[in-house]
Amino acid sequence: MSKAQKLLERFLSKPSDFTFDELKRLLASRGYREEKTGKTSGSRISFINERSKHVIRLHKPHPRPVLKMYQIHQIMEELKDKGVL
Repeated sequence: MSKAQKLLERFLSKPSDFTFDELKRLLASRGYREEKTGKTSGSRISFINERSKHVIRLHKPHPRPVLKMYQIHQIMEELKDKGVL
């Protein structure tokens, strides 16, 4: 089993300690790239799928790098709706 597959399985299990870095790796393995919207973007981050042009927007978690459960649910629903999962 590849690292990307293990990461996907971990994400689908809805862990309470899923980090922003893990999300970046997961989305990169699915064809998304991270884009910051400029110097004043603050913690707003967008992930754009190059093929479908699908955009996922969220606030980067801080001070801890762990995603909130509602973010995991929202991202999972968006990816399922777009057929990525």
